[in-house]
Amino acid sequence: MDVQMAVFHCSDSFLRQNMITKLAQCQYALPLLVPDPFTGDIECPLWTFRQLRKSWKVIDKSGATTSKNMPITTTKTPMVSFFRLGSDTSVGDDDTLSSSKSQLMNTIVNDRHSTFFHRHCPGATKSHCLIDGMAEIAWYCPAGKANDAFSDCVAFCNLHGDAVLHEKQREILINKASVNVVLVPTLRKGGKGLKILSDLCKRPKHLICLRADDDCATVEKGSGNYIMGLKGRSQSDVATELKTILGKILSTPHESFQLDTMASVSGIRADEAEPACQRGKSAAVQILTLLKGKKLSEIKDTFLPCQGKMWHEWCKLNKDRYRLKGDEKEKNKSKIETGMEQKRSEQRDKSSSELMKLFVQNLQSLKRDEKLYFLKWIGILLDTFSTDDLYQINQEYDAKWSAVLALKKKRDNPKQLEDKQKELEDISEKLYSATVGFEHILRELGQMYEAHASPKKIGNSEYPKLAAELMIAGHPMELMDGDAAHVPLTWITSVLDEVVKTLGDKRVFVLSVLGIQSSGKSTMLNAMFGLQFAVSAGRCTRGAFMQLVKVSEEKQEVFQFDYVLVVDTEGLRALELAGKNTYHHDNELATFVIGLGNMTLINIFGENTSDMQDILHIAVQAFMRMKKVKMTPNCMFVHQNVTDIEAGSKNKEGKRRLQDDLDAMTKLAAKEEVVNAEFFSDIIAFDVETDVKYFAQLWEGSPPMAPPNPGYSESIQELKDMILSKAKDSRGILLSEFKSTIDDLWNALLKENFVFSFKNTREISVYRTLEEEYGKWTFALRQAMLSTENQLHTRIDNGTTIDEIKNELVKGMNKTHEEVVQQMKAHFDAVKDKDIMVQWRGRFETKMKEFHDDLVKGSKRKLEEIIQQRDARKMLDDKKTVYENKLLQESKALACELKGKANEEKELKRAFNALWDVWVTEFKADIPSIKEINIQEDVDYILQEMGIEHYHERRSVGNYKNLSNLGNYSVYVIPKGMISKGFNRIGYSADLLPYQKARTFIRNIVDQSVALIESKPVRTRGYNSSYLQEVAKKVIHQIQIEIDSDKTYALTHEFKADLLLHVFQAAENCLSKSHKEFKINNDPLTHLENKKDQYYKAFRGYCKGNSCAAVLGELLCSKLKESATQSVYDKTALHLAGEMKSSLPPFSGNRVNLERHILRSLAERADFGSYMNYITSPREHMETFIKKEVKEYITTNHKKVLGIMKNKVKDVCQLLDQAVYEATEKVTTRKGDANMWLEEFSRLLKGDLRLDTNCYENLNDINQFDFLKNEIKKGLRSMMVDLNSLPINTKDVRVRPDQILIDHLCKCCWAQCPFCLAICTNTLEDHSPDDHNVRFHRSPGIRGVSNRGEPILSLTFCTTHVGGDGSFYNSADSAEVVLFKEYRKAGPEYANWMITPDESKLIYWQWFVCGFQEKLENHYGKRFAGREAIPEEWRKITLEEAIESLENM
Repeated sequence: MDVQMAVFHCSDSFLRQNMITKLAQCQYALPLLVPDPFTGDIECPLWTFRQLRKSWKVIDKSGATTSKNMPITTTKTPMVSFFRLGSDTSVGDDDTLSSSKSQLMNTIVNDRHSTFFHRHCPGATKSHCLIDGMAEIAWYCPAGKANDAFSDCVAFCNLHGDAVLHEKQREILINKASVNVVLVPTLRKGGKGLKILSDLCKRPKHLICLRADDDCATVEKGSGNYIMGLKGRSQSDVATELKTILGKILSTPHESFQLDTMASVSGIRADEAEPACQRGKSAAVQILTLLKGKKLSEIKDTFLPCQGKMWHEWCKLNKDRYRLKGDEKEKNKSKIETGMEQKRSEQRDKSSSELMKLFVQNLQSLKRDEKLYFLKWIGILLDTFSTDDLYQINQEYDAKWSAVLALKKKRDNPKQLEDKQKELEDISEKLYSATVGFEHILRELGQMYEAHASPKKIGNSEYPKLAAELMIAGHPMELMDGDAAHVPLTWITSVLDEVVKTLGDKRVFVLSVLGIQSSGKSTMLNAMFGLQFAVSAGRCTRGAFMQLVKVSEEKQEVFQFDYVLVVDTEGLRALELAGKNTYHHDNELATFVIGLGNMTLINIFGENTSDMQDILHIAVQAFMRMKKVKMTPNCMFVHQNVTDIEAGSKNKEGKRRLQDDLDAMTKLAAKEEVVNAEFFSDIIAFDVETDVKYFAQLWEGSPPMAPPNPGYSESIQELKDMILSKAKDSRGILLSEFKSTIDDLWNALLKENFVFSFKNTREISVYRTLEEEYGKWTFALRQAMLSTENQLHTRIDNGTTIDEIKNELVKGMNKTHEEVVQQMKAHFDAVKDKDIMVQWRGRFETKMKEFHDDLVKGSKRKLEEIIQQRDARKMLDDKKTVYENKLLQESKALACELKGKANEEKELKRAFNALWDVWVTEFKADIPSIKEINIQEDVDYILQEMGIEHYHERRSVGNYKNLSNLGNYSVYVIPKGMISKGFNRIGYSADLLPYQKARTFIRNIVDQSVALIESKPVRTRGYNSSYLQEVAKKVIHQIQIEIDSDKTYALTHEFKADLLLHVFQAAENCLSKSHKEFKINNDPLTHLENKKDQYYKAFRGYCKGNSCAAVLGELLCSKLKESATQSVYDKTALHLAGEMKSSLPPFSGNRVNLERHILRSLAERADFGSYMNYITSPREHMETFIKKEVKEYITTNHKKVLGIMKNKVKDVCQLLDQAVYEATEKVTTRKGDANMWLEEFSRLLKGDLRLDTNCYENLNDINQFDFLKNEIKKGLRSMMVDLNSLPINTKDVRVRPDQILIDHLCKCCWAQCPFCLAICTNTLEDHSPDDHNVRFHRSPGIRGVSNRGEPILSLTFCTTHVGGDGSFYNSADSAEVVLFKEYRKAGPEYANWMITPDESKLIYWQWFVCGFQEKLENHYGKRFAGREAIPEEWRKITLEEAIESLENM
């Protein structure tokens, strides 16, 4: 006891209050008057009693039992004070009664429990130093039974030590008591004890004197005073007689005791006198003053209006928004959303009542301790305020319930029974309205915030911050409103955001609990972690609450998380929900809390088999849902209220039965959830030996006087150890991730099919980050490959063999590939999100290897083709070399003839041109020139030969040019054999009838034709008209196959002509480009014309007397300039592509990011044609967008691009300088000749610049290599000036920067939603086994979808449809319908798409439909009308709002 009081003295007010609350729960006496061990001052710790409530039952004169639950500080009860006058050391060790009054009091109050500490208690000592002079108090609470010791609640007070020595305490107790019981060991004449006793006899208080040294019988002295001898009597006899006497006294008029009157007793100090406590109380009283004079049932409507009817109606509308019925879904949804905003508007109008203003003001202005007192006082005063009214309503409820039960038994008056049940329901509503607690004020704060944070409004950011402070301080925070059965997501999200701001994004281990109502869930959690969840059947948890428990610093070394976040929930099968859809509600609740928890405790109470079966079925089904959405929580089963005998002898049998029940429930749930599972262990890791805990019953005996069972506390500790042992292996979850999980779970539960609707936002976020990293890794490989290719292109031109190329290719990629592999490993091994990413690791590693291998294979193929081209034109190149050498020698000879004769530039040019014409004539006679091609002439011949009619007219009309993107194909398509049943109310055709098929057919034909043309060797062998003939035959063949295979429509002759013209148009672009490249590389005349300027310079140099070294230097610089220019452009292009990929916003993220920028660009341009191109040809549009962005970047960043080019020029010139120096040094050292110099110089440049030295012969007269070096350097300086003046040119590069980005960014998934054509946004081209998905779909009417039999464009989003009850035709000629909910059954194109019901439409597409309604209707020849009419609310969306909504993608 001294230890207890030492802790008490060392604690602050809040810990003291917590201690006293726990002692009261354990049925121990509580300190009432506490002397200071140093000053002797007396303190009454009144504050510590403020949370205490006592429950008891009384029987009135009619025999009716009434229950009471009262705050103990304000309850008036009789008080019996016990104290001893004098020392009891004179009492011998004979068989007389030991005079321990504490023991005697225990026998009276509770003979099975030591309520008052005494000398014979375990751990007691003879001496004590802190409890002398301390007065304790305890209450006897009757159970409403015939054997109750007292008929009403009675307080018993015990003064420790000799009352003679503690005068102040003695006087206080005497004055406050209804009855004083004095234990007198012995009386001495003239002693203080006798004098005090005499004085007591004279007072009007009832007195019972117990004489330890007397064996006299009980004698009544006067009115209500008694003397009883104790000597020779048993304690049981004495206690029995005392109970009789006290009962007799208390049945007569007597004074009552009220605990809170102790604050006004003079001579003692009440702990509530502390300034902080008084300021907190004053602030709380100020709020409670507002409630005076108000009916309890009206308080919520008056002061807390936001959480009542308006909030409940908003919740209902919100659920309806996810579960739309009927035909006009988008219109209905729009009406619902308008109604929701109206409710929010009503909340805003009624928010900020005087009570809430005061509450917020106090939270903001009070200091920390004052705030804590204020919050406690609010709860205490509200409880006190509502006690009387709640008591009356509960009495009324009990009476009405008894009447209903009586009528049910009679079964003779159903009308009266119905009326009584209605009255009972009204009282139940009244009881709800009258229940006002601190949690309702916090709920109101949340609703005020949500109302002001609704669309286009700004919430008060202070509110979540205040709530976060309370949560961090240890207050439970409401997670789910139990009255509305709804999660206020905006509020919860904001509060958790503020918690993260304050604490950081800490890791938490989420422990949730699930069980039948009043099965001891909250009591268990409170006992386990010292929490403050509401307990007892009188105040059951409604909804769900969460509370943070900090892990101590020493424990953080053991665990991988910083906090345990405990989630307590309302009980399943709650009586308050009787008659309502409890099964659905329980399923929602179970799925929600199990999904939240890293571990869930399934709490089973008692031996009720029916209750157990219900909770097992609900829990098993929830765990099965978690498995289906790839969430893997753990669970433990806690079986409470099991007797010690059963817990010891029947555990194994009980576990076996539980395992059998779980397996049976698994089979049952598997049928409902359509899952292949036979055993509970198939859906969750579970071991019945270690994951089941049996609990002893909480109370030893029957409440209200029963103390807790010590075995229960031991079980709690064992369970806690088991939980923490399992938690060691868990990393928990970040608070930010917990917030996302709440959002995901609740949004999925709002829909009717949880598994179908669930979206794991955290997983989506992690996957998108992984996609971004994957994009960086693959681009690094692509850059390395392109850089290697550039070098190998040069090596090929310089004569490298195929085997050398292959080796260099692999070698060039090794370093980058190894770096990327290490980066991938580091990313997947990172602590954060490791548990989520593990599911994709193998797939991404495989994809990366495939990507690398494909790059290498593709590059090998291209380089082999280049080598084949080089080898194919070897004979031509050899002839070029012969002619170039001949040109050089004859130029030299002519120059020698003219030396000194022709000094004028004009004369030199005239002489050279005359000789050049002779050379060209000779060359033409030897090798003919490559002719220009005329594709149009070939096309006309082919069309005429194939008998295509009116193709000249079709060409002049020009419709063929945009054939792939037409909105209406009625001029080309003749429908036939169509089913005509009119509009079917259960759905629309997801097919655009034959028109969509025509569009798809056209695109396929174009793609196949272009691919065929690209496969032809035009670059190496030139153009041949047979290529076009082959394409034309293939097109005609495909048209015939299409007509034969699809009987629903026919194609017109105009279609055949326009399709061929359209295909030839696409083929012409490809052929012209390839043939131009062929001509440049293979036409000797073109080659000669390109060399004319070089040889004129050599000729002029010879004429002016320049040495051979000077002429060679000039020729080399001239040849190198072309190669250097190409190198600068190629390297700049690659550098620019990397620069834009990392810094340009559209290209620096994942696929979704690029889509966002494309849609933004479309909105800003507001061009309908561009939109149609995007919708019908998304890849083509993306390529166009990338080209535009690259062009704009280069134009905007002109100076920056020039700077990059100059750096590349500098690199090239440094390379040439070094090569000149090294070649000269080698030749000088080895005393070589000019051929050796050229060979070494060429070798040094082999991997970087192309240089053909075969044309340089007869260079024996060059022997001054330092002079040659200087001449070349002089030429290089001039070349550097020219290179630095190069214009920005991305056309003549080997691979343009926009093409690099197109190849990279467009290598992704291009599957389109079968309903609305929205593009799958997965970055991986083949992301199997994951389904295709896109965050936001759009209205199918945008692509021309209409209801069958009506020219009405479909407005309803496919994400709305799949959440509704409608159906659709899966093909144009089908009479069968498919439920939207089962759309995957409609065929292969539907089966691999994940389309979830989603109310959060991207308002961008709503804006688009409104803004381009007329053009869409004209384009498709249909209208948005009737049930598919555009809601007026859509028309209010602005361009700015539409663009802003893209940030949600």
